[in-house]
Amino acid sequence: MTPQHSPPPHEPTPSPAPRNAPPAGHQAEKQAEKQAESRTPPGHGAPTSERTPRRSVFLGRLPLGERTFLADALRTETVGGTLLLAAAVLALLLANTGASGLYESVRDFHFGPEALHLRLSVADWAKDGLLTVFFFVAGIELKRELVAGELRDPRAAALPIVSAVCGMAVPATIYAVTAAAGGGDLRGWAIPMATDIAFALGVLAVLGTGLPSSLRAFLLTLAVVDDLGAIVIIAVFYSAGISLGALAGAVAGLAVFWFLHHKGVRGWYVYVPLAVVVWALMHASGVHATVAGVAMGLMLRCTVRPGEHTSPAAHIEHLVRPLSAGLAVPVFALFAAGVAVSGDALTGVFTKPETLGVVLGLLAGKTLGVFGGAWAAARFTKAELNRELAWADVLAVATLSGIGFTVSLLISELAFGSGTALADEAKAAVLTGSLLAAVLAGVLLKLRARKHRSLVEAEDRDEDGDGVPDVYEEHDPAFHLRMAALYEAKAAEHRRLAEVAQGHDVTDDGPA
Repeated sequence: MTPQHSPPPHEPTPSPAPRNAPPAGHQAEKQAEKQAESRTPPGHGAPTSERTPRRSVFLGRLPLGERTFLADALRTETVGGTLLLAAAVLALLLANTGASGLYESVRDFHFGPEALHLRLSVADWAKDGLLTVFFFVAGIELKRELVAGELRDPRAAALPIVSAVCGMAVPATIYAVTAAAGGGDLRGWAIPMATDIAFALGVLAVLGTGLPSSLRAFLLTLAVVDDLGAIVIIAVFYSAGISLGALAGAVAGLAVFWFLHHKGVRGWYVYVPLAVVVWALMHASGVHATVAGVAMGLMLRCTVRPGEHTSPAAHIEHLVRPLSAGLAVPVFALFAAGVAVSGDALTGVFTKPETLGVVLGLLAGKTLGVFGGAWAAARFTKAELNRELAWADVLAVATLSGIGFTVSLLISELAFGSGTALADEAKAAVLTGSLLAAVLAGVLLKLRARKHRSLVEAEDRDEDGDGVPDVYEEHDPAFHLRMAALYEAKAAEHRRLAEVAQGHDVTDDGPA
């Protein structure tokens, strides 16, 4: 039977344990999370009196622990995204100035053991080697989302998953139709499918636009599902000449990695050499080497055992994420984004079927796919949009998801061949489409900037200074008692000042 009224604050209400809750020891924070999940006001993802059992809220307020984790993770990604933007600009400058000869010489310089099939160019080491670190972090993110994040609950995961799947299918379809209509190469159909979360957040950092945590979480979930789709596509469609012996060796190495990890064996000196061996075997097998990084990331344990302050996955991600965002991805961008740009090249982006398909896929396909998927899922399910947001916010995030960079550049090389003219043209199209998506998303976000700022300020406000945002404590009696004491102290001080001012007015006649 549906309750007619929410219980008063002093009556306990059972609620599920918060996801990814912070360590125990802060009673107010724990109480705030419980209250936030069970009795948050309308528009923040909480039940209302009669709608609770029937409706769920799309883009509602995150649990406190999830919000804290998201803020820490995205802070690193934002810095990494800024470095990524700088690396991409530097690559374009080097490739289109008098330094282009030196740039190409460094990019194409080969080194490594030939006997192990690892004599690769600098660009290939960045693509197959350093980018594995990026996919390792992506694997950890995916595992965490499945175990403790937004993808854990099928009901909460439905909308972002539908949005992400539509955001991959529509761009691929637009590319295929555009390329087929113009007699182009269909091998690049997967290029416009992925969202680059670091680049998107870098754009946000440059524009100075703040998003509420729910929108950032939605963008991150889209990117995680995109990464999963890209991993599957790379493994299935862009692997050739499979060596079963090397692949079996890589699988055996992964099994050893899993066994040691789940037996509690510690020490980087054990796992780093093993990871290098697994990566080398995966590279030799013909399956793209970055798949090894994803597999190892998915094997890490995300749960906390007795006596642990944090899970191994969270600890390792905390150590490796700065390496991925601050070194691996920017270096990859430095050697992958350096394409010659000229008037004819830019004109070709909008006239050749392959490049036009990439631009339209990123700009129109991602926007229509993500927005349309979210709207359709909300329309035909029991979900409703957070009342403090508007569908214009979802449209802005959908447009922002059209910034495809790291994975799109990688698939361009895998689809058309590293160093080929068509691969370079596809890269130019990725840069163009991502730039247009960034500009359009920036305009849409600016139109809602004032509303976003007010939401973020409300999320961050902590008037009682206990380290927990007030919105997570508004149904906690102890919070209101603390606030009453604060206001009473302020009122007493103002009464004292009024008495002083009144006495000053009586005794002071002013200047003679």
